[in-house]
Amino acid sequence: MQEPLVSIRDLAVEFDGDAGLVHAVRGVSFDVHAGRTLAVVGESGSGKSVTANAMLRLLPRRGRIGRGSIVFRDPSGGAPVDIATLDADGDGIRQLRGGRIAMIFQEPMTSLSPLHTVGDQVTEALVIHRKVDRAVADKEAMAVFERVGFRDPKRMLTTYPFELSGGMRQRAMIAMALICKPALLIADEPTTALDVTTQAQILALIKELQRETGMGVLLITHDLGVVANMADEIVVMYRGEVMERGMREEIFRRPQHPYLKALMRAVPRFDMRPDERLTPIREIKVDAAALEHGAAKPLPAGRTVLEVSGVTKTFTLRAGAFFGKTERISALSNVSLSIPSGTTVGLVGESGSGKTTLSKIIMRAMGPDTGTVRFDDGAGLRDVFALRGAELKAYRRAVQFVFQDPFSSLDPRMTVYDILAEPLRVHGIGDSDAQFERVKDLLGLVGLDQRSMRRYPHSFSGGQRQRIGLARAMALNPSVILCDEPTSALDVSVQAQILNLLKDLQAALGLSYLFVSHNLAVVDYMASEIAVMCRGVIVEQAPRATLFRDPRHPYTQALLAAVPSPDLDHPLHFERVVEGGFSNPAEWAPPFTLIPGETCPAMVEVAPRHFVCMAAEAPAPLMRAAS
Repeated sequence: MQEPLVSIRDLAVEFDGDAGLVHAVRGVSFDVHAGRTLAVVGESGSGKSVTANAMLRLLPRRGRIGRGSIVFRDPSGGAPVDIATLDADGDGIRQLRGGRIAMIFQEPMTSLSPLHTVGDQVTEALVIHRKVDRAVADKEAMAVFERVGFRDPKRMLTTYPFELSGGMRQRAMIAMALICKPALLIADEPTTALDVTTQAQILALIKELQRETGMGVLLITHDLGVVANMADEIVVMYRGEVMERGMREEIFRRPQHPYLKALMRAVPRFDMRPDERLTPIREIKVDAAALEHGAAKPLPAGRTVLEVSGVTKTFTLRAGAFFGKTERISALSNVSLSIPSGTTVGLVGESGSGKTTLSKIIMRAMGPDTGTVRFDDGAGLRDVFALRGAELKAYRRAVQFVFQDPFSSLDPRMTVYDILAEPLRVHGIGDSDAQFERVKDLLGLVGLDQRSMRRYPHSFSGGQRQRIGLARAMALNPSVILCDEPTSALDVSVQAQILNLLKDLQAALGLSYLFVSHNLAVVDYMASEIAVMCRGVIVEQAPRATLFRDPRHPYTQALLAAVPSPDLDHPLHFERVVEGGFSNPAEWAPPFTLIPGETCPAMVEVAPRHFVCMAAEAPAPLMRAAS
């Protein structure tokens, strides 16, 4: 057999912690072969990312490789190199890093410079490692932008990261890693922030580049559906050690270790019963009595707590205005939906479809061009944008937000205690002792140790940061929570904890959720009603069972076809997803065709409570044929 591209033997990584030495990785060994994919799975904090960072010598100052070897054999020639012996800041590792070994990081906002354009950052590696001029670099950058799914590759050269959604930032990170066609790609949660269709396109792109270049891939992910469709071999890690290792068929069909079996039970599936719960490895128990203290009394069941009517929002592009032209992009087009008290409405769609923009308008973080948002605090529905003073402050307390990016939404200069106590101080809730007790309760609520209070966000894993964000949202006892991809950064076991926790909180407190997600299996588990959005238009809306059993709109059908399943007997058909056209309204077949910039012609009720955006005069047989 050909020698491995990378051989890791007995790797140990240590950190100097405040309480002593922390053994983050202990005795890890595995091989990555050229042209093959090795997936590393495990919970948040199991040592997956630490192992990957050690391979590129990107450990923080307090971290070091205690023992072991990381031997890299470059297919282009040269003697094998033990990366563990290289100077972390020397020329040797710099020659490999970004050129022969590239990495896609988990959190795109913290990995992209806010001061430089996306084009500059993506072409930087090309200029450094291949010594090409700017024109060639820009041309190759536009080609890779197109391959990772950007609709306007040329504009990306002059776009800054803050102008992009979370999913689009992740695409930019992927473009940066792939542009030099590395021998080894380390992909640390590469599709975490991506919708299912873009995820399928990116995974197909990685597979295609593997075939073209023989690139080896080390895939770190918590998505067992992605693992089932991508991996050749699998390594299961827990608390810095390898629990199980083997070929994909063996791991999925005959799992041996209890930890791996527990991970598989925590994955949401489409065939779950309405009353069935996920089985997390560690359950979080909700103390309903403690939570009810100070909580708002919920509205009667079935009464509308939040209503969005005819909301439209457009943005003026920066580049157009600079050249004296006005180019406007429609982010939302005549969007309407309502959330009944004590229920969850799911909102799904691709990155850039307008989901987060709608959430921000509901929060009054930005205003709509037209349309209204109304909220019922018990005295009837009132226009949110007419609220002032104390009424507005009460609304901001009643409607809270869980952000998609768990790092950029937390102040890096504040401790966890300050982050969770700040909402209480702003709204004048309790004295310092009461606030301290409330923060302890919130940490316990999301499964974090009370000793976490004095730590800063950078010292937590991505999943732990997301739990801090959820705890902050719960601090003021809201009645409505807008969840913007709340589990996208979580591993399957913690995801199961949080989803069950959200359900338990809803049952105990009568909370209402607008649940924005690209994970359709998660939305299926959480929501009673689901709205599907594309290019700012709601194209289909129905009860969850109806939507997944009988999707009518071609866009909804494409979303469902792109969901990777952890079942080896139901592989993802990459070719069908990569063909494209499903997210371009102008290419939808009649009666679904929608000209860009136009509103939905009509929401036609094709079945009880099942509405589809289509031409109202379409004949019934044609409407049914689309399914």
